[in-house]
Amino acid sequence: MKNETRSPHTRKEHAPARAGQCIALIDSNYMAWLVRQSPEANAEPENYNRITLLPTLAHALKQAGLNVELQRVYWYTDTPDNQFPQDQIVRHLDVTSGEPSDVVLQAMSADISRLAERHACQHLLVASDDDRLTNVIDEAQLHGLSVYLLADESARHMDQLVNEDPAWCRLLGQADRRVLLLPQAARDMNPQPRAAAAPAQDPEVVRVKLQEVVDAWWDDEPEDLREDLRDELRGSQGLPQEVDRHMLLRVRRALDRPLSFPEKKMLREMVRGRVLGVSEEGMPV
Repeated sequence: MKNETRSPHTRKEHAPARAGQCIALIDSNYMAWLVRQSPEANAEPENYNRITLLPTLAHALKQAGLNVELQRVYWYTDTPDNQFPQDQIVRHLDVTSGEPSDVVLQAMSADISRLAERHACQHLLVASDDDRLTNVIDEAQLHGLSVYLLADESARHMDQLVNEDPAWCRLLGQADRRVLLLPQAARDMNPQPRAAAAPAQDPEVVRVKLQEVVDAWWDDEPEDLREDLRDELRGSQGLPQEVDRHMLLRVRRALDRPLSFPEKKMLREMVRGRVLGVSEEGMPV
């Protein structure tokens, strides 16, 4: 079992370059969100040019001081894009068998474990924000693998993330190094602009929808569970992992898309406000 009291790995900005073979495991939904963080992104996930994926990742690794050979990319998706780049293997996922996030988690966890047990490479680059991978990554590291996580520039500010998104912070902290996908990568993966960009959702519409989901969840909670959750939140800054994951899944179904980082933060604030009430949290119930 992972020792929860252990301090997160500290990124060594001036650590010597590492060499060896690397395999990348990429959750396509997370990669789509990651690329969209750049204002230069101009395509939906199915339109990304995966031919540029491997050199883009190789450059990001180099920027992180990792002189590794990117041998292969595994692309986890439930939406085939009819692209067949060299050195990429597509894991077509059957999301009808369960929650999409659970199906991706199971596939990635199984591959990480097999690669580690068979010593198939020296380095892994993982693109996912599912904190349930933390223990799987920890076990791979105990098998001798160096594991890196692909992240946006918010990973530069771990002192803020520890309060704003503790689960994401724990996953990032487990990595040997955090590899940043810089804005230039959006241009590399989206060489042709779309004919017509979809309008952004009105933030107020999103806020109202989030509040509806939170209210419906709270109305369905039994009173004994409500009291337990109130007691737990009074002594903590974030949300219990199981509640956080459950709410993210409910909202993802309601919006039919993953949440952005600011939307996740808004959702967590709404949940705390609904559970603790106006007098304790200063938010409308």
